[in-house]
Amino acid sequence: MKKSIALGLGLALSALLAAPTLAAPLCTGTFSLSREWYSEADINEYNQDMLRSKGVNVVRTEIWGGCIRAFVLQPDGSEQMEFYEPTNFRRVE
Repeated sequence: MKKSIALGLGLALSALLAAPTLAAPLCTGTFSLSREWYSEADINEYNQDMLRSKGVNVVRTEIWGGCIRAFVLQPDGSEQMEFYEPTNFRRVE
């Protein structure tokens, strides 16, 4: 019984270590506008305006996992999803 538990745990650990990790951006989650005073739509509009003022061709933005998720118009007309830090509007890779 102990051998089968140890073997099962060993296999589970091997699978976790071998599995590719998903790259998730890490952001502070601190937004300039308080959710207490502003709606999510207001915050998204503010973030979109701030990114546009920095030269980012933003189609729309949303709050996502502590980051600003922006859909940016590319020269070929397609949209690319990009993440930005809400405190300084720098792109998160």
